[in-house]
Amino acid sequence: IPIIMQTALDSTESKVEGLEAGADDYITKPIEFAELKARVRSMLRIKRLQEELEERERQLLEANERLRHMSRTDGLTGLDNRRYIEQQLDMMFAHSERLGEPLACVMCDLDRFKSVNDEHGHHAGDAVLKQFAAILKGEAREIDRVGRYGGEEFVLLLPGTVLDAAVTFAERVRKEVEGHTFVFDGGTVQRTASFGVAGWPHPRISNCDRVVRAADDALYVAKETGRNRVVRFDSEEFNAHTLANDGPEQLGG
Repeated sequence: IPIIMQTALDSTESKVEGLEAGADDYITKPIEFAELKARVRSMLRIKRLQEELEERERQLLEANERLRHMSRTDGLTGLDNRRYIEQQLDMMFAHSERLGEPLACVMCDLDRFKSVNDEHGHHAGDAVLKQFAAILKGEAREIDRVGRYGGEEFVLLLPGTVLDAAVTFAERVRKEVEGHTFVFDGGTVQRTASFGVAGWPHPRISNCDRVVRAADDALYVAKETGRNRVVRFDSEEFNAHTLANDGPEQLGG
């Protein structure tokens, strides 16, 4: 609220003291009402300009926040987009290396998703992807990051999680998806999901890119060995299938 101070003291020192005390303007007695009216109008004009400036700044901050959110978010599912999840992986891996804490990565993919689009249309496919994303987000912890990696493939980053615990987590999510009925406008459908799990520290994983690559290779094996399963990178199952079928390129080779 603009403040105009009125007083009988008209010395320069008194005016300075009044302004430094918080007054916006200063007028001495006797009051000239025309002058007072003009000063009041001036103060109100300044006040309106300040409020307009504050409103514009607020709108600008909101617009910037929306743009920042859009740049990080997958438009369909509301999860992290690929670019942002990769940035988060870089930071999480650096944190894990610095503190010697484990980091797990889970790659997952809806099984036979293409048939949903082919048989029911893309609106049904979009609804299935949104519900799958909601399941992943609901099962993840607050500190985990969940992102859409592309198409029907998703990635979860689990900081402070050892490989065995990540496999247990992925199995829990797999069962949740298996028992879920996906609903869309005009029908329902059931689908399963396959999961590949990798983690650091691991002798065959030296950087953050290889964490994702290892999880993706494990997901490939899960798809090749029947779908609707969780495969752990470098497990006996993974190594046996890779050697027998000359599958994904080995990270350590």
